[in-house]
Amino acid sequence: MPDFLIYLITALLYAGVAFNQWRQNREERFLLSERVALATGLVFHGWLLATDLFNSGGVNFGLSNALSVILWLTVLIYWLASLRHDLHALQAFVLPPAALAVLLQKAMPSEHVLVYTGDALFGVHLVIALTAYSLFTFAALHAGLMAIAERSLHNKKSLIRLPDFPAIMPMERLLFQIIGIGFVLLTLTLISGIFFTEQLFHQALKFNHKTVFSIVSWLIFGALLLGRRIQGWRGRVAVRWTLAGFVVLLLAYVGSKFVLEVLLGR
Repeated sequence: MPDFLIYLITALLYAGVAFNQWRQNREERFLLSERVALATGLVFHGWLLATDLFNSGGVNFGLSNALSVILWLTVLIYWLASLRHDLHALQAFVLPPAALAVLLQKAMPSEHVLVYTGDALFGVHLVIALTAYSLFTFAALHAGLMAIAERSLHNKKSLIRLPDFPAIMPMERLLFQIIGIGFVLLTLTLISGIFFTEQLFHQALKFNHKTVFSIVSWLIFGALLLGRRIQGWRGRVAVRWTLAGFVVLLLAYVGSKFVLEVLLGR
């Protein structure tokens, strides 16, 4: 089988499950057929990532591969979370970006071989960072669904309409659980990054745009969690802070890779 067919099948599995949510007006929980299709897509996607990441004598962490890894982890987090929570409405948000990422991984391959992959500390730092980014990606998509659900609850017009929503309060609790775990991992990412740069460059912290944006994002999510605990922040305030923190985090990592690899060609 030509390898492009595997990319296409994986993207179609994601897109098909997402389309099924948009098409049907149903009250059921996550269907078994959807769960199986999504698990199959995750296996194929993971195999494609393993092939593309480790075929250059190192770890090829170019922009398309990086986006694909983050969205694969995001879908995995969604699939695992759906085992305990009613999240079938969210699949229309999570899966289309993942399908696009799979296609970009094939159509626009980029090469950026990481130099320090043999270093254990860097490996730990990379895994923690990717998991944190994926959790915040999931949180941002979840916050977007909450915003649409709230508008629907108040009978306001929205550009996006979904047939069914889970209850707002459980969605909100899940959002803050995800943000709490992501905040801990982002904190560990910054700490491990300090140790990593000190070990390799004899410099405790390199203050470039990536570091600054990461710290700003950490402050935003920390303020959101503090506001939730002290002031009881919820609803629109929680959604806005979540999306703001995610955008800043996106600029920290994906934005920097886009500028270096696509605009500057490094």
